[in-house]
This record gives sequence, C-alpha cells and structure tokens, in this order.
Amino acid sequence: MAQPITDQVGFLGEACRAVQELSASRNLLEEFHQEKRHLEKELEAERKAVADDISLTIKERIEEIEGTYDKEIAREQDALRKVRSKREKAKNQGIKERILEETEELKDNNKELRQQMKDVFRQERVPGFCNSRLYYALYMPGGFREWLLLITTFLIFFLAIPSGIYFLLPEKKLYYLIGIYFLTIVIVGGIYILIYNRTKMRHLTALRKGRTIRDLIKTNDRKMKVIIHSIKRDRDEAVYNLEKYDDEIARIEQELSSIMEKKREALNTFDKVTKTIISDEIADGRKDIISKLTREFEEALANGKEAEIRVKEQTLFINDNYTSYIGKEFMIPERLDELADMIRMGKAATISEAKALYKSLKE
Repeated sequence: MAQPITDQVGFLGEACRAVQELSASRNLLEEFHQEKRHLEKELEAERKAVADDISLTIKERIEEIEGTYDKEIAREQDALRKVRSKREKAKNQGIKERILEETEELKDNNKELRQQMKDVFRQERVPGFCNSRLYYALYMPGGFREWLLLITTFLIFFLAIPSGIYFLLPEKKLYYLIGIYFLTIVIVGGIYILIYNRTKMRHLTALRKGRTIRDLIKTNDRKMKVIIHSIKRDRDEAVYNLEKYDDEIARIEQELSSIMEKKREALNTFDKVTKTIISDEIADGRKDIISKLTREFEEALANGKEAEIRVKEQTLFINDNYTSYIGKEFMIPERLDELADMIRMGKAATISEAKALYKSLKE
C-alpha cells in the first residue's frame, strides 16, 4: 500500500532528479547507439575492402596466368596456320603439276589437231572465219552447245531484232511488221545463203575434216575435264610429298595441346592452393584493424544493452513511484520545479492543489 507523502517539495525534487537521470541515461544510450552504428559501418567497410582487395588480386593473378599462356597459345596457333597454309599451297601446286603431267599428252594432241586444221584450211584456201565455233554452229552443228548457239542466233536475227525494230516505230501497223520480217528474211537469209555457197559448197571436204578434228578436240577436252575432276577429288595425298608439313603440324599440335594442359593445371593449382594463400595473406594484413574494430563494436553493443536495461529500469521506477502520483504531463523537470515553487511559496499546500493552480494559470 502506497505511503502518504509528507514532504511534498522533497517528493517533487526527487521526481525531478529521477527524470533528469533518466534523460541523461537516454542520451548516453543514444551515444552508444551512434557509436555502435559508426563502428558497424567501419567494420563492414573494412571487411568489404578486404574482400574487394582479395577479389581484385585474384582476378589480376588469373589474368596474368591466362595472359602468359594465351600468348604462347596464340604464337603456336599462328605457326600452325602458317604451316597449314604452306601445306595447302604445296598440295595445290602438286595438284597443278599432276594435272599438267596427266593431261600433257591430250593437250599436245589438241595442239597437233589444231595445227592440222590450220594446215587443211590453208591448203584448201578456206576463209579463216570458217575455223570458228559460230560458223560450225550455223552450217555444220555438232553437239548440244553448237545446236543451242544455232537456235539462239536464229532467235536473235529472226525474232528479237525484227520485234525490237517494230516496237521502236512511232506508228505500229501489221504490214510494217510483215515488211520488217520480209526484209530480215531477205537480208539475213541472203547473207546466210551467200556464205553457204562461198564456203560450204566450195570447201565441203575441208570443212568435214575440220568437223572431225573439232570433235576430236572436244573429246580430248572432256577427257581432260574428267582427269582434272578425278585428281581434285582424289583423297590420297601421298603423291604430293607433304610429309614434312604433316610432321611439323603434328609437332605444333602436340606443343599446343601441352601448353593448354599446363594452363589448365596452373589455373587448377591457383584455384585450389594459391588463391587461398593470397586470401589469407591479404586478410592477415588487415587482421589487427578488423579485430580492433570488432572488439570496439562488441563493447559498444554491450554498453548499449546495459544502457537499455538502465533506461528501462529507470522508466519503470519513475512510472511506479512518481508518474502515478504526479501525472505524465508534469514529468518534466521545469514543470516539476514550478510545482515545487508553488508549494514552497505557500500558493498551494499539496501537489494536487499545485497542479490545479498550474493549469488555471496556463488557461
């Protein structure tokens, strides 16, 4: 059961001191909280700096290891490309020489045939233009290409040119078209027949010999194409003497494989061993600072907890012993002093009277 208050002024003084002590405890608690937050930031920043330093150092070391091996790998790859290029050139040269060798007889035969044709035409005094693909296509066609050339020539002279002339005329009438075709047939046909009479009719025997010779040349050309195609498709490269290039390529590939394996081993060793050593060395260099900050942070944390307990205890003490009598609104040092002065000066006899007088004065 609560005891009656005999010393009203003394009771208010005790309440004022209790409130002031609580205020001081709260200020101290806030200082501990600020110190804890400050130390926590410093500790986190220091730990982050250590982690960043470790990460950056490891990254640089890995890049150095990879860079060293990559230079060697690039050098060997460049050498491999060069040797392969030389091998390809040597192979192509060998193919060319093989083609020349295996088609030499057919080429010589074609050369002799062409000379025979010239001799025949010269002896028979056949005009030079008769020794052409166009002439033989127009007067003695043989083979798909010459028949195609014959048809194309006739289409140009008897279809394309007359039609073109007709469409260029400002006025288009049917008899114009008939006239154009008539003139075309007369002119082109006349020229065709004139050449026919002057050449084929006079030199038929020579032209037939020429036809035979041209067919033999075509046959030889087809044989050469078959030989060339067969040589290019031949997968057997032993005839080109490429062993020295193959040996060099095998050596470089072996060296390249060895360097790549060493690179993998170096990176694996770094990841399993060296990285841990580097991390420990960097961490040890900052160990004292981190330990000091950790201790200070833990001390600030403990002090803060003690201050919280003290503030809680003081708050409950004031609430149980003073606030319940005086009222929460008057638990301020200045107001408590004013109430004590009113009682001390005789303006009020009790705390209740002083509170009522205070409220009336403030209204």
